[in-house]
Amino acid sequence: MAGARYTRYLGELDLEELLQNLMGALEDYFLFSGFPFSRRRRSDQTLEDLHDAILDALLQGGVLDEKTFQRLLQRYPGTTAEQLEQLVQEIMERLQSEGYITTVPERASALHPEAIPDPDSPREPDKVRFELTDKSIDFLGYKSLRDLLHAPGHAGFGAHETVRLTPNQEAYTEPKPYEFGDMLQLDVVETLLHTIQRQGPRLPLEIEYEDLHVLQGEYQSACATVLMLDCSHSMILYGEDRFTPAKKVALALAHLIRTQFPGDSLHCVLFHDSAEEIRLRDLAKARVGPFYTNTCEGLRLARRILLNQRKEMRQVIMITDGKPSAVTLPSGHVYKNPYGLDPMIVEETLREVVRCRKAGIAINTFMLTDDPLLVRFVQKVTHLARGKAYFTTPMHLGRFVLMDFVHRKVRHVH
Repeated sequence: MAGARYTRYLGELDLEELLQNLMGALEDYFLFSGFPFSRRRRSDQTLEDLHDAILDALLQGGVLDEKTFQRLLQRYPGTTAEQLEQLVQEIMERLQSEGYITTVPERASALHPEAIPDPDSPREPDKVRFELTDKSIDFLGYKSLRDLLHAPGHAGFGAHETVRLTPNQEAYTEPKPYEFGDMLQLDVVETLLHTIQRQGPRLPLEIEYEDLHVLQGEYQSACATVLMLDCSHSMILYGEDRFTPAKKVALALAHLIRTQFPGDSLHCVLFHDSAEEIRLRDLAKARVGPFYTNTCEGLRLARRILLNQRKEMRQVIMITDGKPSAVTLPSGHVYKNPYGLDPMIVEETLREVVRCRKAGIAINTFMLTDDPLLVRFVQKVTHLARGKAYFTTPMHLGRFVLMDFVHRKVRHVH
């Protein structure tokens, strides 16, 4: 006879509120980037570490109001400490059952293959690792987007609107005569009126080609975006974490595109000594390092990705806090020079900028520092790429990027 495991019932409203508030409270923990002064540092992605983070969040307050929190504790027997421990264990089980986290098998060391655990032997719960699921990543993106827009429940963004008109599902202006190639979103009333005006009020109505009128809507363009994130060590130096806000921007953009711009695409590239594309679901666990800034390699990879995207618009959004200090030579060797603006590094990087412009790729740069050398370099990039550059701070980065993402697509067609 199959066994069944029963757990203590938590009110569904209380449970959903608790899990979502908790995910929000642990946002910095889940997106930990290696910043040494973070309030919630993630030492390892184990269930033991998650247990301690949940306990800390509950004791810090703000996850639930006091009345609801006490009502949940009273459902468990024992002392307050025992009740709290049982609640934390219940939360961890619910995070798994509700699809926010998933456990992953232990990885044996390549040097000690005999350390592979027996699948039939129980694992120590505190050593089991966990990963965030797509549901968690999407929720963190939604929360970041909501926080960045400062308007819960009202995003205020539609599609990429332009002033060029096209036959579409929704009408925004007066109808137009049908032309060959238009989608046949027929305006029945306007078509019949023109027929009656031409032949008079008699039956049967004989509709001619010139009587046809179709609805017009605003033209909505599709855009392919590569978000380039500088993850060199400077992003967590000088007493400020700049990489975690950049990751939040990426998650917010992903949620915005999925919900408001389903025809768009978003890819993420990390650049440091070299560059690599990273899946958005893996971005949460990305940390800073290595040390140098190979902007050229990041742009080269972004250009390759965008050339494979059949979108009407292509753009690179680059978030950085340092001047380029490395470049990949034709031999594959990475030449590095952290002192000043190395002429060879700058020249090769600017050549890649020109290649992007010739490919029709716009480059918009968001600077997280006012370093004169970086400002001077970005001015050259902006001039060559005919893009835009912003000086901002980690606190305001997200709003700058999101507003630019939406509004830069407005094209004026006369």
